[in-house]
Amino acid sequence: MSFHLIFSNIDGSDDDYDEECTNEIANSNNNDNNSKEGLKRSNTVITEQQKHQLKHRELFLSRQVECLPATHIRGKCSVTLHNDAEPLTNYLVRDEAFYYKLIYDPNLKTLQEDRGSMRIGSDYQSEIQCLLKSKSEDVRLTEVHEELVWSPSHSLTVQEIDMFCLLAKAVGTYGRAHDTSSSTRQPLLLSATASAARDITRQHAHDILHEANYDLNKAINLLLPGGQPIIYRDQLEDWSANETNIFEEALDKYSKVFTDILSNCLPWKTHKSIVELYYFWKTTDRYVRQRRTKLAAQEHKLKQVYIPNYNKPNPAVLYHNTDKTINRPSLNSPQWYAWGPSNANSRLCTDCWSYWKRYGGLKSIESKERDKGELSSASSHDTILTSFDYPFIRHTCCLI
Repeated sequence: MSFHLIFSNIDGSDDDYDEECTNEIANSNNNDNNSKEGLKRSNTVITEQQKHQLKHRELFLSRQVECLPATHIRGKCSVTLHNDAEPLTNYLVRDEAFYYKLIYDPNLKTLQEDRGSMRIGSDYQSEIQCLLKSKSEDVRLTEVHEELVWSPSHSLTVQEIDMFCLLAKAVGTYGRAHDTSSSTRQPLLLSATASAARDITRQHAHDILHEANYDLNKAINLLLPGGQPIIYRDQLEDWSANETNIFEEALDKYSKVFTDILSNCLPWKTHKSIVELYYFWKTTDRYVRQRRTKLAAQEHKLKQVYIPNYNKPNPAVLYHNTDKTINRPSLNSPQWYAWGPSNANSRLCTDCWSYWKRYGGLKSIESKERDKGELSSASSHDTILTSFDYPFIRHTCCLI
């Protein structure tokens, strides 16, 4: 699982993202309106500086998964789904705290809510039939809507029904013992008995009773048509051991995407049979053992990662530079860092550089009321880049 953060491009060379980010920004603006409404409901006073920093704390959930080496880890962050009842300012008082409201779809290049939407519109309304006139016939009464397969209004007792189901299981066991294909798949009589005791046999017994109008003598004759037993199998019994192994391997690879399993692994099967086998397979001991194995493997996975001290020299460090930053003229910093395109000669102090590395944006907001003469007096090669100077790109922050 990964989260995408929108922030300014430091090199200004990626123009391919303009069209993509136009949709993202539009959806993000809608999300900003929702955030403002949440602030109004919670009566939270928020400054322009806090609004600017809150934009750096919002991430966008993505279903894409990216794997990174453990040596690239520099720390741990907290990402939570934002609740409208919680003030957004709570994320500013905590370091490495992020929130998300929207899900990014890389295929459609859109942002969507991570909650169910209200189904409003004509597509979700029921169709109301016109009123019938007095003494007019209802045409729907002539249509066959369903077929009755069992009626509780009969003269049979529970003991008689159970006795007939037991007889159907015995006939199923007898038929499997004499069937060549069943003997090959299940050479043991115990396995044949267990297969005959499955729900498909009981369902078959109830169907015969209903067909015989709940007459036991007639139902017994239908149980052995022509003196030969009929074997009823479900998908779990109908599939061979090799096909079941292929299904389990495909399930590990494609999860529950049965369409891909059908097209890539089991094209000779039907979609209905694959879905039916899946739910039958979840009732077997084989599934229970496989699930226990996966849980045990997860417990032995790496839960703690040793993060070594990162003392490598930063190539962005500007040595022997004691000038003041243009973004914050009154600040002196013992160390400066080059930031942005090389031809811009922009620099950040230690505090702003640390904030940039953590949150992907400038810490202080660019004031619109700043004296224009102060900016014009700056050197043409010594400018400050704001978060609005360059097109937006996606920065990925993976959760480990």
